[in-house]
Amino acid sequence: MAIPPLVEPIARLSGAESVRTARQRRLPQLNELGQRRLANARVLVLGAGGLGSPALVYLAAAGVGTIGIVDGDDVEPSNLQRQIVHGQADVGRPKVVSAAESIARIAPEAVVVQHAERLDAVNAAAIIGGYDVVIDGTDNFPTRFLVNDTCAALGLPLVWASVLRFDAQLSVFWATPPADSGLTGVHLRDLFPTPPQEGEVPNCAEAGVLGALCGQVGSLMATEAIKLIAGIGNPLIGRILVIDALSGRFTEVPLIGTGIAAADPNPAAALAAAEAAAAPAWPTLTPVELVARLGARADGTDPFVVVDVREPDEHTESAIPGAVLLPLGELLTAAGMATLPRDVPLVLHCHQGSRAARAATALTAAGFTGLTLLAGGIVAWDAAVDARTAPGVGSKWAGESSTTARN
Repeated sequence: MAIPPLVEPIARLSGAESVRTARQRRLPQLNELGQRRLANARVLVLGAGGLGSPALVYLAAAGVGTIGIVDGDDVEPSNLQRQIVHGQADVGRPKVVSAAESIARIAPEAVVVQHAERLDAVNAAAIIGGYDVVIDGTDNFPTRFLVNDTCAALGLPLVWASVLRFDAQLSVFWATPPADSGLTGVHLRDLFPTPPQEGEVPNCAEAGVLGALCGQVGSLMATEAIKLIAGIGNPLIGRILVIDALSGRFTEVPLIGTGIAAADPNPAAALAAAEAAAAPAWPTLTPVELVARLGARADGTDPFVVVDVREPDEHTESAIPGAVLLPLGELLTAAGMATLPRDVPLVLHCHQGSRAARAATALTAAGFTGLTLLAGGIVAWDAAVDARTAPGVGSKWAGESSTTARN
């Protein structure tokens, strides 16, 4: 069922915009009026990453007048496989800057608002409240639930998607759609009532993701935003589009809304609770602190073992000197745990922390003590430490960086 347009049209398009959007304005469903609505629209894209990149490109190309970008990260080489709004020359630069420059090359008349920060309980309502529709391209559950609850409280539609490996889901959440639309309110908590436990669901850095699938889904997210702004077609409200890229199948699953705007009317409290639930229950140390301990270990005054619970290919790309490689799947077995010493402390790490936390949970249940997690995992290590000059190689447990627990 079509819904009323979200945005009133501007009086007229500029000559340049008329020329650039000529093919799109010929669509009878959109036409000149719809194009003028797009020019007056304000769309917020959360994350200039795998999903946000194609969404940003096509929102700009479609003629959306104001585009907000929220991202506090810099471009990394591993981003370029899927984050098409950035290029090799952008590595090390803020993502919001790189994305804004790409938009300017496509649609110089677009107003780009750069929010070079992470969305949190303090700034969420102020940032999100300045837009007509929100596209969520974030990659962690606490933020996703914060975005959902904030949009629900503000009455804004939220275009949501999730991509992992070769699979994706896409929907539009709107807790309070227009009364004359005939639609029942639906939001993320109708699909997932509560955030999953830390480490329960792998992220793309751990499980991998097909870049081309991110492009498909991000483009679909932009399409849903355009439909909402112009009031055309049938938005994906109350429906989950499920994509299996390997089989080439698109299926649809109905989602029945509860009619409740949000499970927690206080988004800030909801995020704080989610972050508290996700926080590790074990001591942590920073990369700099680990370097100091590696030096002490080399001097024979601080015996401990660094255990890398990532996969072998990840370990090959970057590793802490002397780290013992024991992938999480093997560590969770009795045979895997038997390879680890119980008489010295263990420092656990993975890509960013979720797998290390699962490993710590399992080891604690098996009676291991003295467990510590490397805060931020190998990502934080690579950002702070030159591994080639880090001390620690040569002690009893500090073999070559490719050493595995079994060897």
